[in-house]
Amino acid sequence: MGSASLPGDPDRSRRAVSGLVIEVFRLKGDLIEAGDALVHDLGLTSARWQVLGAVALAPAPLPVAHIARNMGLARQSVQRVVDDMRADGLVRLEPNPHHRRAPLVAMTSRGEAAYKQAMARKDLWVDGLTAGLPPEAIEAAGTLLRALQQRIGASHDRIAAIATSTRREIQE
Repeated sequence: MGSASLPGDPDRSRRAVSGLVIEVFRLKGDLIEAGDALVHDLGLTSARWQVLGAVALAPAPLPVAHIARNMGLARQSVQRVVDDMRADGLVRLEPNPHHRRAPLVAMTSRGEAAYKQAMARKDLWVDGLTAGLPPEAIEAAGTLLRALQQRIGASHDRIAAIATSTRREIQE
């Protein structure tokens, strides 16, 4: 049995993670394209749908910064999407009793209807997409991705140290 098959083999882990990252990037692109096609006629894009989902899943209206943080996105990108959706009547801004300059984002009835229709379409699409796939495999993939996401979040100090040390090596 070669060293490539040992569970602690760093080269195998590196190749596996690199391959996974490429597949996640491809999946993200395909999901955005499919999402855009699924909801285009509802006045939504994947980005708008994602923001509406964050608003819908929150127990109470949130400011843009909190929505962005919950979604792992830049506040400025979420602000642009919210501004566009507000202009189209999908969301409204409400006063924030905790911060005068950070209004709360809430769905309008039009936004709620578009979101509800988008989710119904998603359910029909997912039924065909997952036909024959064991739910346990899908759940395991989600668990693995969440574990990697948590590790990435916890590794920012290490990333900075690696960047600094390799920058020094290149300059020397």
